[in-house]
Amino acid sequence: MLSRLQQNLTPKQATAVGLLAVAFWSSVIGLIRTVSLHMGAVGGAAMMYSMAAVLIFIIFGRPNLSRFSKSYLFWASLFFVGCELCLSLSVGYARNARQTVEVGMVNYLWPTFTIIGAVLFNRQPAKWWIALGFILSFAGIAVVLGGEGGFSVSGMIANIRTNPTSYIMALSDALFWAAYCTLTARIKAQGNAVGFFFLLVSCILWAKYFSDGTGSLNFDTASLFYTTAAASCLGLGYAVWNIGISRGNMTVLAGASYFIPIFSACISSFLLQTPLPVEFWQGAAMVCLGSSVCWLATRTAERKRY
Repeated sequence: MLSRLQQNLTPKQATAVGLLAVAFWSSVIGLIRTVSLHMGAVGGAAMMYSMAAVLIFIIFGRPNLSRFSKSYLFWASLFFVGCELCLSLSVGYARNARQTVEVGMVNYLWPTFTIIGAVLFNRQPAKWWIALGFILSFAGIAVVLGGEGGFSVSGMIANIRTNPTSYIMALSDALFWAAYCTLTARIKAQGNAVGFFFLLVSCILWAKYFSDGTGSLNFDTASLFYTTAAASCLGLGYAVWNIGISRGNMTVLAGASYFIPIFSACISSFLLQTPLPVEFWQGAAMVCLGSSVCWLATRTAERKRY
């Protein structure tokens, strides 16, 4: 299904399709939170990933795991599953709407971590000022978590202490995803095992749900609507991104992806009906700018290398 669609697209059309992933992934944080409010943090996540796994199997087909080494499958499964578990539960365990958006912003440190991982482990050339991008990204998080006063280390620490589980899981999510991307790029993995990874995530979440005995799921119209929307954004996001990076302009797609934190905050603020102060937007812009600086540092070094 996917291969036939790719063959009929021009590079510009493939890029446009790939850009839809930015919209899909920007909606995920707000939708995951809404699902958790209707169906619970664990049960809602289990339903969402189960539906997403089915959608990915329909789009990509059954993954041919024999194309991957056992070592890659082990580590990629560990990183991918760890990422998705931390993402869904960090958002689900957030105490309120504002904290949900903050947790989502911590998650969006992954582009910076991914670039740093490429430099440290994949020998990606980079200019020295990549460090400035790294510092800028973390300074942006300090502004986001500092509260109404903006940049404040003490305010950030006090905020994290109100719910350390969610914030630590969000940071772990960013690190896991960066590790998965770095590993996959390092071995130049051929094929797509995302469906298998999503199936693992859903199985683990269902095991946790039944072992916790957290009660029955709520299958009303609103719950099913938001769960389907969240699963679709996850599954379709991977599908259209795959089209974009396969036949489209990767430079345009990479540049657009660095603005996901801003788009995500906008959508989450709307879905969760929570106003965000000016300081939050300043911090979010710093996170985006920091990721962009890291990316430009590698692009500039790469051009000079050749």
